[in-house]
Amino acid sequence: MDVLKNHFDVIVVGSGPGGEGASIKLAKAGKSVAIVESHSLVGGGCTHWGTIPSKTLIHVVRQYSEQKKSRLFSRICQHEKVTAGDLMAVVQDVVTQQVRDREGFYARNGVEVIVGHARFVDAHTVEVADASGNRRQFTANYFVIATGSHPYHPEDVDFNNARVVDSDTVLLMRELPGTLTVYGAGVIGCEYASAFKDLGIKVNLVNTRERLLEYLDEEISNALSYHMRDEQGIVIRQNEEYSKVEVNEQGVVLHLTTGKVIKSDMLLWANGRTGNSAGMGLEEIGLAIDHRGNIAVNEAYQSALPHIYAVGDIVGFPNLASAAYDQGRFAGTHIVEGFCDDHLVRNIPTGIYTSPEISCIGGTERELTEQHIPYEVGHSFFRSLARGQITDHKAGMLKLLFHRETLEILGIHCFGHNAAEILHIGQAIMAQSAPHNTIMYFINTTFNYPTMAEAYRVAALNGYNRL
Repeated sequence: MDVLKNHFDVIVVGSGPGGEGASIKLAKAGKSVAIVESHSLVGGGCTHWGTIPSKTLIHVVRQYSEQKKSRLFSRICQHEKVTAGDLMAVVQDVVTQQVRDREGFYARNGVEVIVGHARFVDAHTVEVADASGNRRQFTANYFVIATGSHPYHPEDVDFNNARVVDSDTVLLMRELPGTLTVYGAGVIGCEYASAFKDLGIKVNLVNTRERLLEYLDEEISNALSYHMRDEQGIVIRQNEEYSKVEVNEQGVVLHLTTGKVIKSDMLLWANGRTGNSAGMGLEEIGLAIDHRGNIAVNEAYQSALPHIYAVGDIVGFPNLASAAYDQGRFAGTHIVEGFCDDHLVRNIPTGIYTSPEISCIGGTERELTEQHIPYEVGHSFFRSLARGQITDHKAGMLKLLFHRETLEILGIHCFGHNAAEILHIGQAIMAQSAPHNTIMYFINTTFNYPTMAEAYRVAALNGYNRL
């Protein structure tokens, strides 16, 4: 058996997307790299508790729901009730595949994987403690902290009770509740509320803000609210705050400050996340942590100590797995070359896997109005597309915002089946230099027929005709 080295060029803490992007980039550049992971398997929160399992669950639930609604299968199939065990077995299959792939990445690139919790002893040394309590120290010239984040837990809510779960522990449930209250209507809250309702569970969604996902274009936000409330039957409580959570043998009682009381079998807390920085000894070596547990970094992802970098959720916005991977890659490039000309693009797409999906990039109508930018709007409603009618995915639309004079694409907002995939077509054109970033590309391009991509031509023509 190989003896573990004690010194590396770079030690990466965390094997999620940010850590993976950094470590693979550094290893391919010839650096000796170790990656420290507190979990027994690589992949980080993204693979084990976040993006991968949640999106797998959502996809399986969507398949189940669509089969129940199918014009054909609803006539010839008897639908048995799905169980939590059925769902989690599928989720675990995908997670296992993802772990196996990532183990292969590290092995092929010569990255040493060290299992345990890392704590800084000094600015160039970490002590790693494994599950058995064994401790070993490792040194490096550089470090990349990519430890991710975890759900925020208010002190007055009992998360030790199985009836109270968060976005991590919801995937450990042994049976599905009959009724569910989701507190927090951000991306995670909306996604899970939508998925559980598709399983036939009665869902209450408590939003602490005035409307769902306020940063979205208002028309898209309103469409989501309408669909969740009127089409799915989710009870939405807007602009509410909790005052107390009671758990008893019958279920969970959520008391709101307005005096409303909501009773359900289970409470899913989906209100905020905190960076995984506790217990790492960061303050002792001179790295300040903000109230959200995040580390401040510069444009090169360097912390206050230039040889220690931080990427991913631990640095806050945009808190996306896709962005974290690129941040890690950029940090690795900066370590290798001393500079990095690549930066996260200004417009990062948002993918929200509600039912149906939402995906957006660029400005909203409100933002463009506030900036006094003369814009026009083009719509394509999926109910009018042949492909939407064939697949019975008629709910939704593609919305293009473009400059009235130059026709430059300013924003793309999609609500509907496969929105996260559809958006990338427009993203590619929007990223081009003038004059190739206008709606004329869609007007003059022949799309396969019938497809959902054709929505771009329809929306572009719709907007152009308004001029």
